[in-house]
Amino acid sequence: MSQQALDTLLALEAIKKLKYAYLRAVDTHDWELLEQTLTPDCSARYDGGKYSFDDRAQLISGLKGHMDSTKVLTMHNCHHPEIELCGETTAIGKWYLQDLVFNQEQNWMLFGTAIYSDHYRLSDGEWRICHTEYERIMETINAPIPASLSFTHNMFEQK
Repeated sequence: MSQQALDTLLALEAIKKLKYAYLRAVDTHDWELLEQTLTPDCSARYDGGKYSFDDRAQLISGLKGHMDSTKVLTMHNCHHPEIELCGETTAIGKWYLQDLVFNQEQNWMLFGTAIYSDHYRLSDGEWRICHTEYERIMETINAPIPASLSFTHNMFEQK
């Protein structure tokens, strides 16, 4: 295998690892980790622009405003990555998202799918997300949360 092919594979794996850390940070409300996955100028347009942010600070603040509660539980899974290196320091990627949200405060749950489109930038040897967005394929909302659904564990109430 050539060094160029190896470097490409290593970059692709680093970008996958980055996206997985981003998703884990969102679901575990680890805002410091989330900050590490984003460039300072990172912009975001979620759900066709319904939720839009122009930099990292706005993005983290916006997500915290919607999710930073022990009663908001989320699961974001991304798979089927299609990542393309555009140069030595830039890349783009598409991911298939499945998300599940339980908002116990407002008594609703959401299941959805979407296509994420990301832009990545390599800086100081680390890949980071510099733009992220998704377009919904489908979304379902169930309200109220069915009484038969019981939560047997909530990591945020264990702390």
